[in-house]
Amino acid sequence: MAALAPQRPQTAGHRGPPPPPIRDRHRHPATPAPVPPAPRYPGSGTPAPRYPCSGNTGTGIRATPGIRIPGIPGTDTPGTDTLGNPGTGGPRDGYRCSRPGLSRDRSHAGGFRRRVRMSKLRADGSDSAAVPPAACTAHSPAIPGHLDKWSKKMDFLLSAIGFAVDLGNVWRFPYICYQNGGGAFLIPYTLMAVFGGVPLFYMELALGQFHRTGAIPIWKRICPIFKGIGFAICIIGLYVSFYYNTIIAWALYYFYSSFSGTLPWASCDNPWNTPDCTNYFGKSNVTWSNFSRSPAEEFYTRKVLEIQKSRGLYDIGGIRWQLLLCLFLIFTIVYFSLWKGVKTSGKVVWVTATLPYVVLLILLIRGATLPGAWRGVVFYLRPDWGKLLSTAVWVDAAAQIFFSLGPGFGVILALASYNHFHNNCYRDALVTSAVNCLTSFLSGFVIFTVLGYMAEMRDVEVEDVARDKGPSLLFITYPEAIANMVGSTFFAIIFFLMMITLGLDSTFGGLEAVITAVMDEYPQVLAGRRELFVLGLITVCFLGSLSTLTYGGAYVVKLLEEFGAGCSILAVVLLETIAVSWFYGIQRFSHDVKAMLGFTPGLFWKLCWVAISPALLAFIVISSLLQQPPLTLFEYQYPEWSISVGFLIGASSFICIPLYMVYKLVWTPGSLKQRLAVCIRPEKGMRAPQAEGVGMAPVL
Repeated sequence: MAALAPQRPQTAGHRGPPPPPIRDRHRHPATPAPVPPAPRYPGSGTPAPRYPCSGNTGTGIRATPGIRIPGIPGTDTPGTDTLGNPGTGGPRDGYRCSRPGLSRDRSHAGGFRRRVRMSKLRADGSDSAAVPPAACTAHSPAIPGHLDKWSKKMDFLLSAIGFAVDLGNVWRFPYICYQNGGGAFLIPYTLMAVFGGVPLFYMELALGQFHRTGAIPIWKRICPIFKGIGFAICIIGLYVSFYYNTIIAWALYYFYSSFSGTLPWASCDNPWNTPDCTNYFGKSNVTWSNFSRSPAEEFYTRKVLEIQKSRGLYDIGGIRWQLLLCLFLIFTIVYFSLWKGVKTSGKVVWVTATLPYVVLLILLIRGATLPGAWRGVVFYLRPDWGKLLSTAVWVDAAAQIFFSLGPGFGVILALASYNHFHNNCYRDALVTSAVNCLTSFLSGFVIFTVLGYMAEMRDVEVEDVARDKGPSLLFITYPEAIANMVGSTFFAIIFFLMMITLGLDSTFGGLEAVITAVMDEYPQVLAGRRELFVLGLITVCFLGSLSTLTYGGAYVVKLLEEFGAGCSILAVVLLETIAVSWFYGIQRFSHDVKAMLGFTPGLFWKLCWVAISPALLAFIVISSLLQQPPLTLFEYQYPEWSISVGFLIGASSFICIPLYMVYKLVWTPGSLKQRLAVCIRPEKGMRAPQAEGVGMAPVL
């Protein structure tokens, strides 16, 4: 009978004769079991530590579903192994065992380090209290920092809300709302949110949480030929960081200037003021004309920006050292919030994501008590139903919701990749989207109560006061009203503090998307070097922002804002939706969602992902390209060559997608048909849901 017994196959990872059978420790507790020969790592001869696990393979290591350890018989089931071989595991999963295991030590060149949790065994073989020198974690080494997770669920939720709710909610939505029909605009805005913004936000949350990797390497697991989308997202993220942080630096300059008994933009008696400066507050015999400039406007243009020293984009002048210092402080805060990953940024957002709501509530109460506030509210919400027949209104509504929620920037992917596998991302998508839209609506009341007050003081129509848009609304119109309130210093401080925190939240998300994508794509180079990589990225962003700190920097900010993340990001979202819904497959994606949440997305979500959302995005992209209004700022008309430069900036990110497609097809072997088949097929198997954590119990 012994001759008929199956023999152990000889492998590179196991040498010597099969070990003798292990005696039953429960029946013979006093007799020690024979120690089998130590397994070795394939191809190296390096002895692997013998860790008894919950089931015997004859080597002291027991087979566990979803785990594959090369050279160890009985463990060759699909999975992601401790040696980093690909299997069904995702890059941030591998498996975690409660006791012994192996992990690649990235601080030593390719070596292995033991992470062991030692356990004392009683005489009967049961496990007693463990004395762990370090928690045992066996995982795939493909992605650095792959075990990072949010400390609390609220860390993620606040980070997602902080990214979605940014400065655009405060300045862009109120202006677009009254410009496009007031209360009537809420109809196209709501429809575009339900059928476009929220479904795509949900899709990105699910993709990031399931695959647990950044915006670049995730395409290997979805549709490899679209990997250029990840590179395009990173380039767009850099362009945004070049100008967005400068706007926060302006807010920091205002914040510093607010610490004075009299706000510097409250009067016309300053060295930077001109004869056109007109202060109408508290005076009854002042006439406001088209040439009049408020003290707040001259403080912004002639003191903060000093734009009078620039003649346009062809002569932007030198760098404002005050703004340079402010930007340096902003990037310093950003660096120390991101350098350790979500463990640090998840704590910072508890302040930066919640403080704006406290300030908005205070400003809303104060604005509602001002004379003439009702005029602003009526102007804000008065419906103009005829506007709904205009295509531009629907384009603005769709663009506002897409830019506000932020699908396509890679931020949602990055933030969700640090979630636990079974986190309810469906509920998170609904909550975050609802908070974002309600914040935009609330901000309209905060802004227009003050605009009504200003119209009352100037004795003009609200429409004449609300002509400013974009950053000017936050740096001219609102500060002007604050300067004439009781307790102006207090309200100025909290208002600009709110602006700083709103901007920082979005910066955290945007740069985390780039960090996660690049580090996940190049783990061999960047593993264990997150602090240095973040420092290098922050340095690049700081240097790229220098042109926006010049006397003509506001012109550069406007150009980057219009073209750096305009049609290009919408086109990226369109291709992302097509790649997931049509190439990866809506059924496969729905199966992934079911593996995480326990239920399949409904028919409504599938229809939005497959048809409705792509159609809306295509409509916006085509309309934006066909309708290009003249670009102006402070009565400065942008020259034609600057518009061409803007289109080149937008194309420089999107061009990554077709270039990578060509590269992938050229370097893939086989006929054209075979190449296409390989390039649209996921390169790696999807992670099984049970791979979230696999326990290994010790045996003697």
